[in-house]
Amino acid sequence: MADAADDFTDLRREMVAVQIEARGIKEARLLEALRRVPRHLFVPPDLSRRAYDDEPLPIGEGQTISQPYIVAYMTEALGLEGHEKVLEIGTGSGYQTAVLAELAREVLTVELLAGLSRRAQTVLGKLGYANVRFRVGDGTFGWSEHSPYDAIIVTAAAAAVPPKLEEQLGEAGRMIIPVGSGFQELVLVRREKRGFRATTLLPVRFVPLVSTH
Repeated sequence: MADAADDFTDLRREMVAVQIEARGIKEARLLEALRRVPRHLFVPPDLSRRAYDDEPLPIGEGQTISQPYIVAYMTEALGLEGHEKVLEIGTGSGYQTAVLAELAREVLTVELLAGLSRRAQTVLGKLGYANVRFRVGDGTFGWSEHSPYDAIIVTAAAAAVPPKLEEQLGEAGRMIIPVGSGFQELVLVRREKRGFRATTLLPVRFVPLVSTH
């Protein structure tokens, strides 16, 4: 796992205090993970000093690393306790993956763009995350071979909740996903005995979830 001590430790702690805790994120394990994961390693080197700013940043290939608060908000909404198997759709920089890996038993992450996946694998490997599996492919289909999942997180906006992802939620599983093609909303989907219940949480702006179909 990540080593908390580096030249950016103070910036990380300030990020958590000002951008995360002050906006209502309270889950202690999550806050500690955000203080520990070196966000600056997941952005291009010329942006490392901006890694802890209150904004998304470009990571190449038309993709971004999400604003720290949004990473925290989406992660807290999953209610992870440490025993879960989590599916992430959209590996991107790998930063969200690292936060999940700090909090869950196992993380499986799918990325459509091979270059991004390779870079994320390199960074996460150097940081010692051994509980992450990677796949390059169309995230709208999930990763059915390893389903069901306790939680699914989607880090790009879909026009509607992909049915294949709902199908891969386990009993009482939950999924957090941005939905919308223009105006987007963050939606929490819960699997219940008689189907799925969706709750709208807040407006957001994400890059589109791209499918090969």
